[in-house]
Amino acid sequence: MSSYRVEHDSMGQIQVPADVYWGAQTQRSYENFKIGTEKMPTEIIRAFAILKKAAALANFKIGKLDQKRCDYIGQVCDEILAGKQNEQFPLVVWQTGSGTQSNMNLNEVIANRGNEMAGEKLLHPNDHVNMSQSSNDTFPTAMHIAAYLEIKQKLLPAVQRMIDQLSVLEEKNQQVIKTGRTHLQDATPITFGQEISGWRAMLEKGYHMLEISLPGLSELALGGTAVGTGLNAPAGFAEAAAVAVSSLTGEHFVTAPNKFHSLTAKDELVFAHGALKALAANLMKIANDIRWLASGPRCGLGEIRIPENEPGSSIMPGKVNPTQCEAVTMVAVQVMANDTAIGICASQGNFELNVYMPVCIYNFLQSVRLLTDVLDSFRIHCVAGIEVNEDKMKDNLQRSLMLVTALNPYIGYENAAKTAKKAYAENISLKEACVSLGFLTEEQFDEILRPEKMV
Repeated sequence: MSSYRVEHDSMGQIQVPADVYWGAQTQRSYENFKIGTEKMPTEIIRAFAILKKAAALANFKIGKLDQKRCDYIGQVCDEILAGKQNEQFPLVVWQTGSGTQSNMNLNEVIANRGNEMAGEKLLHPNDHVNMSQSSNDTFPTAMHIAAYLEIKQKLLPAVQRMIDQLSVLEEKNQQVIKTGRTHLQDATPITFGQEISGWRAMLEKGYHMLEISLPGLSELALGGTAVGTGLNAPAGFAEAAAVAVSSLTGEHFVTAPNKFHSLTAKDELVFAHGALKALAANLMKIANDIRWLASGPRCGLGEIRIPENEPGSSIMPGKVNPTQCEAVTMVAVQVMANDTAIGICASQGNFELNVYMPVCIYNFLQSVRLLTDVLDSFRIHCVAGIEVNEDKMKDNLQRSLMLVTALNPYIGYENAAKTAKKAYAENISLKEACVSLGFLTEEQFDEILRPEKMV
C-alpha cells in the first residue's frame, strides 16, 4: 500500500502524503519553500477558519451555497478553531508574498476533511470553500481578524492587569519620599508612589493607543477578490461576511469601504504596530527604572528589592540578577525591530496588491504575543513582589544636594548654588554649609528645607 495519494491542480499531478488533508497546491508550496523554521502563525490559521466559515454563511445567505455544504465547511472550521487539525498547516512564512498557498492550504484541508465527514465528494477547495473569495482579499482579512482579536482579547487584558498591579503598588507607597533623578543625577524629591504613577500612566496611554488602532483593524478586505473590483463576489457578500465574522467572534467587524486600499495598503497594521512599539518603549523604561532602583545589593542604588527567582551566575555564588527586567527589555528590542520590518513591508505595495503580507503579519503577531506574555511574566515574577528599602531611600534623600532647590526663594539661586558646592566640596551637610555661609540660621533652614513639602 502506497504512503502517497495522487492529487492534481491546474499544473498537473503531484504526490501528497496519504495521511494528510491538504492537497496539491499545499504540497507544491511545502516542497518549493523549504526556508527557515517559521511556520504560518496559528493565529492566522484560526482567523482563516473564522473567515472561511463566515464566507460560507454569507454565500448561503445570498443563495450561492447550499445548506449541506455550508454546514460541513462550518464543522471543519470549528475543528480547526478547536485545535484539532493543527498538523495540517505546515507552510512557512517565507512563501508567496500574497499568502496564496496558505489560503489554498485552508481550502484544501476544509474540503478534504469535509468530504471525509460527509462520506462523499461534496466540497471542492476552489469552487465551494473559496467561493466569492480570492487569496488577495482573504489573506489581508485574516491579518486584520488575527491582529484585532489578539490585541483586544489578549494584549489589552494583560496591559490592564499590569495597570492594576501598579495601582496597588502606587497607593502603598504614596507617602514614601525618595530622591528624584534626572540625567541619571540627583534631583528634587518625589514620592515613590508618584514615580510609580508615571509608570502606570505610561501603560494607560499605551492601552488607549491600542484601543484607537482597533477600528482600522476591524475593516475587512473580504469581497474585493483579486484586485479590489469584487469580481465573482455577488452583491451583498462582503457585508454579509463581515456580519458573520462579527457574530462568530463576538467583536465588531465591518467591510472595508475601499477594497482597492485594503488589498494593497497595510497602513492600519503600521498604525497599530506603532502603538505596540510605544508600549514596548514604555516597558523598556519601566524595566530599566526597576532594575536601576534594585541595583546592588550593596554597591548600587538599592532603593527597592525585587523577587529573587533564580541564581544569577554560574561562577559567582549568591548572585541574583534582575532577569524579568532583562526579558522585558529584550522583548522591547524585538518589537522595535519588528516595527521596522512592518513599515518596510507596508511601503512595498505594487499597484493592486501588497506581496509582503506573510512576513508583515508574522512580525506583528510576534510582537503582540511577546508583549502579552512578558507583561504577565513581569507582573507575576517581579512587579508584584517589589519591596521598598526605606532606610536606603531615606539615606539617599538626606544626602542629596538637590534639596537645596527649596532654598531658592529665600536665599536666591546663586547663594543656593554656593551652598551646594560648599557641601559637596567639604563633604558636609547642606545645613552646615548654608549656616556657615551666613545665609540662614539653623532654625530657618530646618523650617524651610522639609522634603515632605517638596513633593
